[in-house]
Amino acid sequence: MSLIGTEVQPFSAKAYKDGEFIDVTEENLKGQWSVVCFYPADFSFVCPTELEDLQNEYENLKELGVEVFSVSTDTHFVHKGWHDSSEKIGKIKYAMIGDPSQTITRNFEVLDEESGLADRGTFIIDPDGVIQTVEINAGGIGRDASILVDKVKAAQYVRKNPGEVCPAKWQEGSETLTPSLDLVGKI
Repeated sequence: MSLIGTEVQPFSAKAYKDGEFIDVTEENLKGQWSVVCFYPADFSFVCPTELEDLQNEYENLKELGVEVFSVSTDTHFVHKGWHDSSEKIGKIKYAMIGDPSQTITRNFEVLDEESGLADRGTFIIDPDGVIQTVEINAGGIGRDASILVDKVKAAQYVRKNPGEVCPAKWQEGSETLTPSLDLVGKI
């Protein structure tokens, strides 16, 4: 069963953000657009490149009204240790959620039960707390945050313009489609 169109399930966790430990629940994912980015583990190899890339797009996402949350099954203490010891991770300004209970990772169906680690999952959540996009990559395949920005823009456009859809490679300001009987077989 797909998580698309489902509401984020309840959770409570600790996170490291801006030099502090904070509490985070599913309510923090509501009221604005949210991106939740799961990754396998701190102090690993592909993960810091992805999280740094996400930080590089963080201001663009904030301008779109998006809050970002990264999640791994490490603790918030490990997140702080990684933040303090890695040049790439030291740049991060968004919340790094610890999920040692694996509750959040299970809720989003990205837990690798055998390893106890999260898959590389990215979720865009609308202001109502409803999941609009899901992307899951194999462990060795890193993600590109600039593509995520385009997906957020498309999701926001579709929400604001009911009845219109964004075709492949849609960019902000380009043409959309309005599905109708007249379009059948003409695309």
